[in-house]
Amino acid sequence: MSTDTDLDGDVFISPLHLAAALRTGDPPIEALTAIGWDHQHDNLGNAYVTAPDRRVRLGYLPEREDDGLWRISAYDDPFGKPVWGARFNESCPTEIVTAFTRKLAELYEQGPDAYLAAPIPDHPNRDPFFAVVPLLRSGWEFEPHRWGALAVQSADKLAVLELTTGKLDFEKELTTRDARWQLWAGTSADTPAWYATASTLTPIALLRTVTECLADPTPVVRWREETYTYVQDLATVTPVTPEHVRPPTPLDVRHATARRPKPLPAVSVPRWSTTTSRPARPSR
Repeated sequence: MSTDTDLDGDVFISPLHLAAALRTGDPPIEALTAIGWDHQHDNLGNAYVTAPDRRVRLGYLPEREDDGLWRISAYDDPFGKPVWGARFNESCPTEIVTAFTRKLAELYEQGPDAYLAAPIPDHPNRDPFFAVVPLLRSGWEFEPHRWGALAVQSADKLAVLELTTGKLDFEKELTTRDARWQLWAGTSADTPAWYATASTLTPIALLRTVTECLADPTPVVRWREETYTYVQDLATVTPVTPEHVRPPTPLDVRHATARRPKPLPAVSVPRWSTTTSRPARPSR
């Protein structure tokens, strides 16, 4: 979460589930490279981060055909099938993905028994319900009449966490939204503002850190004009007041300059024109 000492924006957005992804993928990746994970990328802009033992992998895939921007998987055997997998789509708030990868880094340093720890019903730390508790404590409620899943929804009814019951196809859990865990926000499950999924054997510690992140009422910071970074008309948008703003650092200036669009050639906008439009942002 942003604090008064690291603000990079002009508005606060709340609640977190009505924020969206930042343009950069650096924070989630840096949580892993900070502990020595290998970081490679291709000429399309996709990034691949691999643990030293080759048993945990992250893909940041902006140029993939589907919307699975983040794909994370863990393996008992580096050359075998994944034990578990998680996916965050292209609009998922960056803070949520970062919380997940920071916890993953912590578990990785504890060893395979931690990052491959399968859920165990009635276990004090690994029972699946343990991941739901932070949301219930922050005011989320059980959603009644949901067939085949335990579901809880936010007080504003604009975010839902579903824990599917019954048997699932593991391959589909990794490649579709038909996973054991699904988290989404917006007004429709079919066309959510963003979503995230996790397969059956995903460690509860990782899922718990995501729900703790969502339960945190601290607003996140965005730039008002970058409307792709929050859900317009649904999120609460509050201007950053002067007392929250720290003096800009040289790095802030460089970031602001990078965000600033290049000026149009003088001949393209006559000086008597009232046009204020800027070139469209490049698509991913």
